[in-house]
Amino acid sequence: MIKYFTALIGIVFSSCLNGQTIDAINGINKEQSELIFNNTRTFPNNTQLSVALIKNGEIDFVGIERTNDTIKLIENHKNVFEIGSITKVFTATLLSNLINDQKIKLNDNIQDYLDFKIKLNREITFKELANHTSGLPRIPSNLNLLIVDRDNPYKDYDKEKLKEYLTSEIKLNQEPGVKYEYSNLGAGILGFEIAAISNTSYESLLQEKIFQKYKMENSTSKRESIKSKLVKGLKPSGKITSNWDFDVLAGGGAIFSTVEDLSKFALAQFDNKNKELTLTQKPTFKINDNMQIGLGWHIIKRKNDGELIWHNGGTGGYTSSMALDLENKNGIIILSNVSAFNKKMGNIDQLCFGLIKTLDEK
Repeated sequence: MIKYFTALIGIVFSSCLNGQTIDAINGINKEQSELIFNNTRTFPNNTQLSVALIKNGEIDFVGIERTNDTIKLIENHKNVFEIGSITKVFTATLLSNLINDQKIKLNDNIQDYLDFKIKLNREITFKELANHTSGLPRIPSNLNLLIVDRDNPYKDYDKEKLKEYLTSEIKLNQEPGVKYEYSNLGAGILGFEIAAISNTSYESLLQEKIFQKYKMENSTSKRESIKSKLVKGLKPSGKITSNWDFDVLAGGGAIFSTVEDLSKFALAQFDNKNKELTLTQKPTFKINDNMQIGLGWHIIKRKNDGELIWHNGGTGGYTSSMALDLENKNGIIILSNVSAFNKKMGNIDQLCFGLIKTLDEK
């Protein structure tokens, strides 16, 4: 059975698209096509993957869709997906922008920029929000996942609920700055504070400071702007699910984008003269012997003594993964409408790391 499907992917991936094969269009080799197939063959019908392969600063796009238990080649690099927690890299980039403009300092206490008092006898810094060492839990205690709309859990969590949490319910899991603990709440608070300091909205900052700068024309945190280009998210069963709408916690996961747009952002990461981006890439905390974290980006040690900066994302209908080798200007970006609750969603990260290894080969 495995041999049959391996043969099938060769047929499908070599089928004509405007008179050319995928190898001719995208430079995809047999190893890469087999990696894509082996990591997607268990996903439900109507699954899409939109992939960017960046080698030495040059970009190839591959799009696939699973229909009728067959994987076929499509063009979807301009199609929009939820990117989930890759949003946190953009939130950290906005933080870096404020620091470079000398409006705040990385180790400033977040309390100093709020017009209400956090009920806490410990200081939390902007750095600790950005590198997940704040001690804050993954989600706030007044966001009850048992009673919210599980298909759209963040939509009604507004400024008043966040203020209520910070002024009366906040409780840390450990002292700030001593342990890494991933927190959607922390990233959401960071986005909220950045917008408050800038006296504008999170969306306006994204557009002004990042998306317009890097010509990311199909990126936004507002779904209304890209409805016609949006790939529908799927539940683990393959049924269509609703998109996630974020309010005050938008900094944790609200962005919609395309692999084309994310590729532009990736290429900018390779410019070591870009102070705003290089600041986010610098280690700020050691998680373990194989991983550190910068601001937003996770920094992974590779077997060849190199490093990757990486982040992934997952929502009810989408999964994403993005890994960049800054030294060699290589990278992989994958956007999919595979649910984060799909038991095989880890295949997206596995595929991302597998594909970037193929870019190391001469």
